[in-house]
Amino acid sequence: MKSLNFASMIAAGALIAIAAVPCVISAQNLESSQILHPSADSWPLYHGDYSGKRHSSLTQITPQNVGTLTLSWAFQTNQPAQIKSSPLLVDGILYFTVPDNVWAVDARSGHMLWHFNHPTTEGDHIGHRGVAMYKGWLYFTTPDAHLLSLNAKDGTLRWDKVIADVKKGYWSTMAPLVVKDHIIAGVGGDLDNLPGMLRSFDPDTGALQWEWDATAPTGTPKGTTGGTTWMTGTYDPELNLIYWGTGNPTPVLNGATRPGDDPWTCSIVALNPDTGKLAWGFVASPHDTHDWDAVETPVLVDADFHGQPRKMLMQSSRNGYFFVLDRTTGKSLLTTPFGPTNWAKGVDAEGHPIPDTDKEPAPDGRLIAPDEGGMTNYRAPSFDIEDGLWGKGVIEAIDYQTGKIRWTHDVGNGGSGAGVLTTASGLTFTGDGIGNVIALDSHDGKTLWHAGSGAGMQSSPISYELDGRQYIMTSSGTLLFAWALPQNPAPQASK
Repeated sequence: MKSLNFASMIAAGALIAIAAVPCVISAQNLESSQILHPSADSWPLYHGDYSGKRHSSLTQITPQNVGTLTLSWAFQTNQPAQIKSSPLLVDGILYFTVPDNVWAVDARSGHMLWHFNHPTTEGDHIGHRGVAMYKGWLYFTTPDAHLLSLNAKDGTLRWDKVIADVKKGYWSTMAPLVVKDHIIAGVGGDLDNLPGMLRSFDPDTGALQWEWDATAPTGTPKGTTGGTTWMTGTYDPELNLIYWGTGNPTPVLNGATRPGDDPWTCSIVALNPDTGKLAWGFVASPHDTHDWDAVETPVLVDADFHGQPRKMLMQSSRNGYFFVLDRTTGKSLLTTPFGPTNWAKGVDAEGHPIPDTDKEPAPDGRLIAPDEGGMTNYRAPSFDIEDGLWGKGVIEAIDYQTGKIRWTHDVGNGGSGAGVLTTASGLTFTGDGIGNVIALDSHDGKTLWHAGSGAGMQSSPISYELDGRQYIMTSSGTLLFAWALPQNPAPQASK
């Protein structure tokens, strides 16, 4: 793709978006059956479906033709905040966010249909992951930890409910999870000594249905706080369990006041979505003193494990360990590092890393691997049954049977903020550290296509098909991009 053409296409796409005026969408509705079984022309949940695999079954774009991928349209938000959200796609309309803002955009053209703004001055405006949708309504969290319900047709506000008290230090950046008649939302706030929580709200009225607390209340003797729930979880309809990762304990670096493993911080938990009751929990970083939360996506996979059919949960955790659990019971099947780690003495019989007390923070310093940033973070992974793909400073394909690394792909100095999308045709889409959108061969990690986007990617790609045409959607900085194969030119009339 020539840079001149690329620039002109971006300008045209942005102009269309700016010139668009709000209008009423004729049909927008998302039923539970459509969430349970997403069609090719939809992306109805943050992860695409309940499993968290972020794997598309679409095959029109292949390793053989991806080199011809071209820009279909681009949309400019004209906001200072970078796009970190994954768009939802329902009935041909894309919904995406930055803090305090929601847009509805035509998925075929990039034409803006409406824009909702709800300015807040309190809370943390660090980023925003997206919206949830149920029936004709959108659900949107705000930096001051409110949950809003909007009309999907025109963006008008239906109700506004408090998730948690911003005055205490809570905020919310996540895309809620819709499970049956529950809108489930979590909180951030690990800069303060606050207990993490999940709350479920009635989709029609916004009434609180239940609350699950990750830790005991603030001030509990020898207790910990923390365990924030700031990323979107996953759901198994057969077991009727939701799975969520939780944040670090607080105070973060001083573990002396909170002895023990500090459950349920830095943990993966399974909850009943109808009651909020805990079914099981697994502590990924016992007694964490390095800010290595375990909010990373709990990916759900049904497959054989060492020759036995299993309902598994997999997570590449910020502490540098890759976990495979039986998601029915929470029992460990595999725990292994997926990069350099030196903070643990080993792994116990239940699959938990054993912290080395000599690696805890000290006035004279300690050399730790990974560093405080962790070996991965919020970036969405993708699961392909041929591999297991996880995004970080390099892209890794992990064999979930053994934990062995099949291949790696360097994304440049400083790493990348991009998540990962895989497709059934054998492609992996992500972003590198210098502002390129890249397509890799899922079998060996080799680059097949790239395009400069002008800024680093801080979101996770999605894919959808409309009118027989497959699109790959990415964002960089304040721009949303829709990529597709060139359309066949119209036949010339014979003379």
